[in-house]
Amino acid sequence: MVEIKPEYVISDEAGLREVFKTPNPESLSQKKCIDYLDKHARDFIARAPFLCLGTQAPDGLADVTPRRDPEGFVKVLDARTLVIPERPGNNRIDSLTNIVANPNVGLIFLVPGFDETLRVNGTAQVTTDPELLALMEVQERLPRAAIVVSVKEVFLHCAKAFRRSKLWDPASLQDRSEMPSLSKMVLDQSTGAPEDPKEMAALDAQLEARYRETMY
Repeated sequence: MVEIKPEYVISDEAGLREVFKTPNPESLSQKKCIDYLDKHARDFIARAPFLCLGTQAPDGLADVTPRRDPEGFVKVLDARTLVIPERPGNNRIDSLTNIVANPNVGLIFLVPGFDETLRVNGTAQVTTDPELLALMEVQERLPRAAIVVSVKEVFLHCAKAFRRSKLWDPASLQDRSEMPSLSKMVLDQSTGAPEDPKEMAALDAQLEARYRETMY
């Protein structure tokens, strides 16, 4: 493991402010934070087919997971409440386990083609309320549960990160075949992948079939 030189470690905000100047309290970056979902935030959420959900485990370990569905899958219940469906997965339920132990969450909403993102911070609960689940039916299937977020902070994030990464630029797309399949990589990291290419191809096909069969 690489040793980080302790003399260069910043351990408090005062040290951070020696590197990063204190923002002007009258600047737009400071004034943009609101505590409710206004018309622009609601429109952004309605367009978003994807978000990242940040949670924290009881032992303090942070976790971020993707949530995705057709655009508008996150429902705004009122100016300070939104709800996210919990679709079928691998049943690890890391995010849900974290939420029941520590309700603080952070969300980043992404819209394809938009360089800006929307950030929402607040507290969350896990619910199986039939009325809420019915709002998020897809292909005649309901989510198993839902995450209800009580909004505390809302603000738009500028385009620098996406423009630096060129995430939406078709010219920046990478060739997926340059890395092994998900099945191969996970097996390499755990039990070991089969050496026989045909056997590996069969496992990859099984994964694709599960994607199709268990999407909802």
